[in-house]
Order: sequence, then C-alpha cells, then structure tokens
Amino acid sequence: MRILLIIIALLAAGCAFLKGDKEDEAKNWTVERLYSEAKGALESSNYAKAVQYYEFLETRFPFGVYGQQSLLDLAYVYYKTEDFDSSISACDRFIRLYPQNPHVDYAYYLKGLGNFNRGRGFTERYLPIDLSQRDTGASMQSFQDFSELLAKFPDSPYREDTGKRMVYLRNILAQNEVNVANYYMRRGAYVAAANRARYVVENYPRTPAMPDALVLMVKAYKVMEMDDLANDALRVLELNYPNHPGIAEIQRIEVN
Repeated sequence: MRILLIIIALLAAGCAFLKGDKEDEAKNWTVERLYSEAKGALESSNYAKAVQYYEFLETRFPFGVYGQQSLLDLAYVYYKTEDFDSSISACDRFIRLYPQNPHVDYAYYLKGLGNFNRGRGFTERYLPIDLSQRDTGASMQSFQDFSELLAKFPDSPYREDTGKRMVYLRNILAQNEVNVANYYMRRGAYVAAANRARYVVENYPRTPAMPDALVLMVKAYKVMEMDDLANDALRVLELNYPNHPGIAEIQRIEVN
C-alpha cells in the first residue's frame, strides 16, 4: 500500500512538472501559435494536451477571435473526454459571454449533448438498458437545451439531429411517468397514479407510452368509482388504439 501511494505521488508530481514545462514553453508564443498547437493536439486526439493549451490560451487571451473559439473548442474537448459537467459549464460561459457569436448555436447543441450523456456510464450508453427506469433529470435538462436551440436557431445545421434526439427524450420522459404511475397503482395511491397518467396524455401525446397511460387512467378511475372519467379515457383509448391489449384487460376487470 505504501509503495502504491509513493507511485501515485510520483506520477502526480510528474504531471505537474510536465504541465509547468508546457506552460513555460508556451508563455512566449503568439496567440496564433498557441491556438495552432491546441488545435493540432485536438485533431491528433491528444485531449490532455489540448485541454492544457486551450485553458492556457483562454487565460492569456480571453478576448478576440481566438479566445472565443478556444472556449468553444475546450467545451468540445471536455465532451470528448466525457467530462460532461465541465463541457456544459464551458458552453454556458460561451453563451453568456458571446451571445452574438455566429457559432453560438453549436454551444447550445453541445450543451444538450452533454446533458444527454451526463450521468450515464458505459453500460447505459452502449447496452440496451431501459433509461426510463433511471433518474430523468439530465434527460429533462437536455430536452430543454435542445428546445432552446430550435427556438432560437430554427435554421441551425444541428436542427435535424436535435429533433431526433428530442423525440427520443420525449419517449423516455413519457415512459418514466408511466413507470411512476404503475408504481403508485401497486401501492394503492390511485389519485397519484391517475394524475401521472393524465400528465402523459396532456404533455406527451403521440409517444409510445400514451396508450399505457390511458389504460392506467381507466384502471385508477374505476377503482375510485369515477366512472365518467374512466369511460372518457376508455373511449379515447378505443378510438386511437383499438388493438391495444389493455382494452381486453379492462374488460376482464369489468366482468370480474
């Protein structure tokens, strides 16, 4: 254990030494040279070096064309290294400082991507796991980021990918509400279950979770003997999803 601690300390000292050497080497560079070195490191996927140069450039030359572009590039490098919190923070800073920059739409897009991936480990990103079972805070924030992008920049070149991601996120958020409604049904909290299901119907129409939400509404209202509301929800379900298996399930409940 002691040997391991010594090795870690030596590695940390070595990294600090290298960082100091790089900064000493770069302190007399022009902004053009510094940006070129940072860009070269980025393009060669040397992200640690790229972060170091971009951060140094932002400190020395915070204004001007190179300073602005460096901040945006830095946000991208953070994203590539999966430091999503730092990427989002850099995007927020860019949006706040340079709202008229011609590439500010990319900052909104990258911020949305950061929240889209934030909180997801390797398994969530690359294996078929039901993300609607997880906390949806980051998904909600990502949806809001993308919504803001489309509202402010309807002609952005990122609009097509943004639209697809928003559809995906809406489906996750809607299914999460249905999952919660099912949980409340199992616990006997029928008012809460009906409210969650109704929220899906009102806020996430045309999502795959919509018919399941209607089924839950019918069940919850029937248990509470609110027959008018149950029948209204059933009519909507039968009209829009006539082959949904939940209709037969409801009918069996009625017979019993």
